[in-house]
Amino acid sequence: MVYVCQECGYRTSKWLGRCPNCSSWDTLVGEYVEDKKKEVTKPQKSSLTPLKLSDVATEEERFLCGIDELDSVLGGGFVKGELILLGGEPGIGKSTLLLQVGSILSKKMKVLYVSGEEGANQLKLRAQRLKINGDIDILCETNFELVERLILDLKPEFIIIDSIQTMYLPDNQSAPGSVTQVRDVTIKLLKLAKSLKITIVIVGHVTKDGLIAGPRVLEHMVDCVLYFEGERFNTFRIIRAYKNRFGPTNQLGIFEMTDSGLVEVKNPSSLFLESSFNVEGVAIYSAIEGTRAILLEIQALTTPTSFGTPRRTVTGIDYNRCVMLCAVLEKKVGLPLNVQDIYVNVAGGFKVTEPAADLAIVCAIASSYKGVPIGDNVLIGEVGLTGEIRAVSNIEKRLNEAKKLGFEKAIIPKRNSENLSSDFGMKIYAMSNIEEVFDFIF
Repeated sequence: MVYVCQECGYRTSKWLGRCPNCSSWDTLVGEYVEDKKKEVTKPQKSSLTPLKLSDVATEEERFLCGIDELDSVLGGGFVKGELILLGGEPGIGKSTLLLQVGSILSKKMKVLYVSGEEGANQLKLRAQRLKINGDIDILCETNFELVERLILDLKPEFIIIDSIQTMYLPDNQSAPGSVTQVRDVTIKLLKLAKSLKITIVIVGHVTKDGLIAGPRVLEHMVDCVLYFEGERFNTFRIIRAYKNRFGPTNQLGIFEMTDSGLVEVKNPSSLFLESSFNVEGVAIYSAIEGTRAILLEIQALTTPTSFGTPRRTVTGIDYNRCVMLCAVLEKKVGLPLNVQDIYVNVAGGFKVTEPAADLAIVCAIASSYKGVPIGDNVLIGEVGLTGEIRAVSNIEKRLNEAKKLGFEKAIIPKRNSENLSSDFGMKIYAMSNIEEVFDFIF
């Protein structure tokens, strides 16, 4: 008997309340391990011969699933022999998306949907709600040995495993969903995908922190890791590629959940811009997600605090970065934010991680405090601790997206303006520090 941490895979001979490796509480689960004595054998001469890298043929057979947003996230469609991991919160729409993909692909190839969580009648009810009548083979089974035999007999070209935590091997004494079971089943799926050139998508549960449950070894084994994100009470869903051996990473796809399933959002910028721009506390920012530019609305609200320590509440941006930008405003512009509660939000449930949003956040906070609208200026730039506005990447792509939606003015870092043509089609105001921006706007 060994005890294995279900978060990081750490092993120990006795039970512990807290894992010494990842410091998680109550994650060590007992698993039976067969005691096999190793036979000492004399090493034999290897019969393997290495290959020259220049002699290896690059064969990458791709096929499209018919959903453009998903195809772009994957880097141009699915690859034959690819193993993909799809993670997301319960009820976010993972099974719905895969059922739609399976229905489209079933018209041109053999598709197998293995469900370990739902029965055949439940899958049929979902298919009727989505108005799907595709020729999909369905198998409701959790014993992976039986699933493997069917795969070898049926030889499908596209397989969906929903979910990997429900699959188990009878020879393994561990419970389904444990680290050992998940790892062993994934290894078998990987061998099937590579040897038979089958594209396999496995669904993974996520923890309360939003990460895929189980050790990180699961993400290392697969070829592509996709995360399905979105607010439970919001109809919009975002799918991101955090790892992709056959395409770009950090690519983005946006969907809307409707009564008839997930629908692609072709123009996401108009989706996140709903309120009037001539409102105090609102700033427009052009973000880069993967290879696409999206216009986002940064909202801020400042109110006099009723406590000794003012509150800083943020949604969609990093809390520590917001606190840092507030300190820059106090030091360089002189705004007394130490007596103000500050609330910052990215409209539409979007999450911003790049520092190019700093200028929009700073101006939105100042606009709310002064009661002066920013107007239809698009704000792009990183703000340093000394108040300087630093250059950002892909400035032309950001400005082209703003121009496409009818914006005519933009405030950008001075260094970025050096590479722009004089007849760009927008009024470009190049600034070097936030003092210049405040004199211009406020």
